[in-house]
Order: sequence, then C-alpha cells, then structure tokens
Amino acid sequence: MRRIIMGTAGHVDHGKTTLVKAITGVNTDRWEEERRRGLTIDLGFAPFTLPSGKKAAIIDVPGHERFIKNMLAGVSSIDVVILVVAADEGVMPQTDEHLDILNLLQVKYGVVAVTKKDLVDAELLELVQEDIKERLVGTTLENAPLVPVSAVTGDGIPELLAQVEKVVSEAEKSEPSKLLRLPIDRVFQISGHGTVVTGTLLGGTIQIKDEVEIQPAGIRAKVRQIQVHDEPVSSVEAGQRVALNLAGVEKSQLKRGDVILEPGLLEPTTIVDVKISVLEKAKELSHGERVRVHVGTSEVLARLRVLGAETVEPGQTGYGQLMLEDPVVVARGDLFVIRTYSPAHTVAGGKILSGNPLRWKRKSPDTLEILRREDEGHPLDLLRLSFERVPTTPLTRDELRKKTLLDPGELRTQIRTLLREGEIIDLENNQVFLWSAGEKQLWEKAGKLLEAFHAEYPMRKGYSKEELRSRLVPDWEPKLFASLLEHWVQVGRINVYDKEVGLPGKGLQLGPEEERIAGQIEEELLSAGYSPPNMADLAAKFNQSGEGLTEILNYLLLKGSVVKVSEGIIFHRDNLEKAKELAKNIIQEEGGLETAAFRDATESSRKYAIALLEYFDEIKWTKRVGDKRIAGTAMKDAKDQNPTSTVSSSGE
Repeated sequence: MRRIIMGTAGHVDHGKTTLVKAITGVNTDRWEEERRRGLTIDLGFAPFTLPSGKKAAIIDVPGHERFIKNMLAGVSSIDVVILVVAADEGVMPQTDEHLDILNLLQVKYGVVAVTKKDLVDAELLELVQEDIKERLVGTTLENAPLVPVSAVTGDGIPELLAQVEKVVSEAEKSEPSKLLRLPIDRVFQISGHGTVVTGTLLGGTIQIKDEVEIQPAGIRAKVRQIQVHDEPVSSVEAGQRVALNLAGVEKSQLKRGDVILEPGLLEPTTIVDVKISVLEKAKELSHGERVRVHVGTSEVLARLRVLGAETVEPGQTGYGQLMLEDPVVVARGDLFVIRTYSPAHTVAGGKILSGNPLRWKRKSPDTLEILRREDEGHPLDLLRLSFERVPTTPLTRDELRKKTLLDPGELRTQIRTLLREGEIIDLENNQVFLWSAGEKQLWEKAGKLLEAFHAEYPMRKGYSKEELRSRLVPDWEPKLFASLLEHWVQVGRINVYDKEVGLPGKGLQLGPEEERIAGQIEEELLSAGYSPPNMADLAAKFNQSGEGLTEILNYLLLKGSVVKVSEGIIFHRDNLEKAKELAKNIIQEEGGLETAAFRDATESSRKYAIALLEYFDEIKWTKRVGDKRIAGTAMKDAKDQNPTSTVSSSGE
C-alpha cells in the first residue's frame, strides 16, 4: 500500500493545530510569531502513526483568509483531509472557501472533525452537524463522516482516528503517479550541510546520489541526503513527506513553487490549455481577465483566454488558455485553483490539459475539439495529438513521452498500436516516428518537385538528394531523410541513386535528335583514345550550346558510358578501363609507374597522363609514393579480373 498524505482545512481558530497535536503529539506551529499569536501562518508538518500502525504524514494549513495561498500550497498534494469545524461557531467564511478549494482540487477522501464539543450542549452540536451536512451536499466530501471531538478533553479522538483509518484505507487503493515530481514548499540552509528543500513526493522515487532537475529554476543537483520526518533514509517513494539535502545548488537559487523532476522530462511553460469550472456562487470569468492561479505550490498571475465564448458563467465549465506572467512546471491532469486578482477570493478551478500548447484560435471549432480530446485523455489519442500538432516532424520516443507524459510501458503499447494500424511510420529502429498523414503531405510536395524536374531535365536521373531535403524538410537530419526516401522506394514511389532521386520510368530519356548527338559524342570520345576533345571542341563540332552539351554529357555520365576524370576532361569508359589495365601492367613489370612512362605508353600529353593518374589515385587504383605510383587497394582487390567493356551507343 502506498503512503498517504493528510491535511487539515477549516476556518481560523477552529482548532486545527490543537487537533493535530492531540492526535500526533506534535505542535506544527514552527515560527515564534505563530506560537505567540496562536495563529498558523505557514504550513506545518507532523508524522502520523495510525492506530493500525500505518505511517502517514499530516500537513497543517493556516485558516486565516490572508494566508490562503499558503493553505493552497499545502492542500495541493494531500490525499485525505480532516475538515475542522468548531462546534461553537459552525460553518464560517473560511470553512466555505476551504471546502470550495478541496472540491476544486478533487480531494474526495476526508473526515469532518467537529471540534470544541466540550463548549456546546448536545442540541447545538446536533444543529451544527446538520448545517455541515447541508454544506457538504454536491461536494467531493458529501459522504464524509462527521465526528464530534474535544482536543482538550480527548473526547471523540479514538472515534475520529477510527474513521480516519477507514478513509486512509480507501485512499491507499489509488495508484500513485510514476512521474517523478516533488513541488517544493520550503527551502532552508543547514550549517555544514548546505541547501535543504521539503515537499510531498507526488510520484516516482528518489534515491541518494540521484541527479534531479529543478524547474523553472533550470538547475540540476545531486541528492546528498534524504530524510522522512527527521529520520535518514536511502530512498523515498510517492506519498511521503520528504526533506532533501541537495548538492550543487544554493538556497538563494530556489523558492517555494519550484519543482524537483526527472531530468529532461518537463519544461517550464507560460501558456497552458485548461478546463475551467466556475463556482456557482462566484461571478463569471471573462476573456482577458487577470487572475491568480494556484497550481502545486506555485502562485502566479495570469490572463485568461476563454476559448469558444466570451465568458465562463457561474456553475458552468469551459475551455481556455492561461497566459502566465511567470513560468510554471505542470503536467497534464494537474488541478489548479483560480482566485480573483483583487480582492483575492476563490472563484474557479480546473484541470491542466496540456503544458506547452500552441496559441489557439479562440473561435475555431477545431480548437474546441482538440481540447475536448485532451480533456478525455485517452492514451492513444494523446499520442495522436502529439503527431497531429507537428505532422511533418519526426518525433523520438523521448519527445513523445515528454509530450504525453505516458508511462514508458504504456507508451510502448500505444506506439505499437499506431504502427500496426499504419498511422505512423518507423524512421529509425523503432525510436523515431513520422505521422502517416504528414508523410502524405511531404510526398505530395516531393512528387510535384520530381515531376517538374523530369519535365525540365529529361536526360538526368533525378533531383539532387540534398536539394530535395532542403526544399522539403530542411530541419531534418540527413539520415532521417534517407529513411524517408527508403520508405518511398519500398512503396514504389521513387528510385534512389547515389546522389539523386527520380520517379520510376522517368529520367535518362532523350529525344530522337539528342539521342543521335549523344551517340556521336560517345563515338568521338571512344575514337579519341587517351587524348579526348575538350568541351569547347565538342560544342563546336556538334553545334551545341554550352547548356545543351552539358545536359547530353550529364546523360552519358549518369548512363556510365563516359567518366569525368577531372574538371573539363571526360574519357570514354572503355578507354579508361584500357588505361587502368595499362597502368597495372607497367606497375607489375617495372615495380612502379612514373608519369613520363605512362604518358609515353598512352601516346598522350602530360596533361592527360597526369589527369588519369590523379584520378587513379582518387579511386585507389594506384597509390603515389614519391615520384612513382604503385598498386592501390582497388588494383590489389581486382587481381586478375579483366576490364569490362561496354558497347557504345553507335553499336560498335
């Protein structure tokens, strides 16, 4: 069973702190001012051992209206509440506001302690209890048991503890979150030890030497020591009150409202999607209204964007966005309370739907549909929404976990479902995925680019891979784009060459006239042997412009009939193979090859001999050592293979 955090709530001076001392033996008023004034100002904490021996912790919150923000910081993390109502005063203004807050924060496990029973007679005690029951109708505590007690005489305390035991047993059945989060409610320094923070661990576990992240401070620290109610421990789990001694961070860098997290999982945000419920007795909330937002242990000012309407009326629920004036760290499903800016009183609450959304169009039906899906929170649909928001962007498993906050096991299951249904594409070893609808968008654009390219350059194989990537997805890593191209190959949409991408049945196509000229150029280069004509000579002989000749030569290069040896020097493939064989024979006979000997053997000029030899070095057919060349790795690998010859386009 998991650990349980309990809390008090109720009007000022109704005996919350006295009751806590009666059942735990601990005075939770920590500050001298609190003890002098008899008034709880800040949060107090005490360990609590139930009659069964179960361990719990109790948070004592202030009841005065001036310290409501401190009360909110305390009740934000409780599982079970003891609502305290004094029998001599009954339900009071802060009883009402605390009950509203508990209802908005969905605290559904609780007991009502009707304190100071020794100060009233039986008739008044009965009337007060009836009044309390009426007030609880329609709240999360509607069925909470009422127990009259006197913390002074001890009357009713055993009965109260018995009811608390039952409620705690019910609360224990709920599953804690696996997401590591500890909202900080206190920060202090201990001489010789450094910075210490306290809070309630909402989910996950923490061990000594763990590295944690503190947001929105943006700091990483290491856990040096852990205590639970002044007792050192090696690890803690969800539901425990925790004190952490942190290394690598100064007290001045932290404050209440900061959150300790698993590194890299949650980021601060200043805009959140929310579902808002306005109290029936409150005024409406209007679009653009400035409000106070209490979430976790944070209080932050915000502007409300009401979506789909101008107001959220009393007793009604609506969708919106909170534009926060300071960053907070929240997760989907977190509950919050809204108080008016001035004077401050509780008017609404709600649920966080998304921690880092877009700024939505206020009156769009699509916006409301997206928020409705966020509100329902089906794991598979949360995953879909993550892809739909960035349809043409690859998402990693880590990014998907950050966006959905799904447990890793649940995330694996839902990813498998989307892959099986063909809704996403695996781009990299089941670690990076693309939304199928986004892939279709990319293909529509890519197909148009390739069609236009083939229409303009029919003699080329296809579009440059890198150019296509820069036009389609400039922010993608080349290896992910290569995976997308491979997917398109598998479904028969494209052909991929060394550096080009083309459509099947397109490219390397000549008209009749270009086909004739290409054949003549190929024959000319073949007959030229080891002294091929330059571009200007070819252009003049075949009456071609520079661009026209370039296209035909590119066609022959891609076809493999000719080879570019160096800038401006192109050899017929057959002649190049003969030159390679010639170089090989000389090296085998002479033990090495000099430039002059190769020039003489090819009966060409020094210009062409050097161009060929440097090309041979580049393809590792030869290797230069001083003034000579010896066999390169490619020549050694070829061994006694015969050179391959190709029939020219003239048929010779």
